[in-house]
Amino acid sequence: MIDLHYWPTPNGHKITMFLEEAGIDYTIIPVDISAGDQFKPDFLAIAPNNRMPAIVDHAPTDGGAAISVFESGAILLYLAEKTGRFVPTDVSGRKSVLEWLFWQVGGLGPMAGQNHHFVQYAPERIPYAMERYVKETNRLYGVLNTRLGKRANVAGEDYSIADMAIYPWIVPHQRQQQDLDTFPNLKRWFEAVAARPATIAAYAKGEPFTKRPTVTEEGKKILFGQTAR
Repeated sequence: MIDLHYWPTPNGHKITMFLEEAGIDYTIIPVDISAGDQFKPDFLAIAPNNRMPAIVDHAPTDGGAAISVFESGAILLYLAEKTGRFVPTDVSGRKSVLEWLFWQVGGLGPMAGQNHHFVQYAPERIPYAMERYVKETNRLYGVLNTRLGKRANVAGEDYSIADMAIYPWIVPHQRQQQDLDTFPNLKRWFEAVAARPATIAAYAKGEPFTKRPTVTEEGKKILFGQTAR
């Protein structure tokens, strides 16, 4: 039913987590971002920002032609609405899920991504940039820790697409120079999500591709040297 254009990065894992939770049939189409697959014309036709993940739904709910969706947050919301799962139907609950979904796509993801870039990949060590993004990641972890002190999951008691969006960006916490022991509420939630059978299955789907490095030296030129084409 669903073609998933995917590579095992945090944004890719978000979508396999949902698909495994919902029990939807899907086919993984690898997009090797270090080899430049994201610039191939067929992929750009469904993901004009040349970023994975993207999906093609061959059985949309309106019964019409296949629908493509790009951007991980939009994909999660599309799938939640398609299945009627992992987003509450009441106004307050839906509002909370969308707040924390957008908190991830607008805050945690970009800031942790810059943390990864300057700490792990930048050819030049820039202490100011490294400190800036490590500290901002730490601040965001603190926001999440406070939030999780009052509820089982990020948006409330029920597991939702907000949790699926956030969890993969916490997985590389050591690379982000963050200690989960200093965030006990976050650690409790993180371990609970990690133990979910669908989370385990989702990450297993990425294992065949993890044998290839996500970012090679040649891949850095592709990923970090982009300009308008």
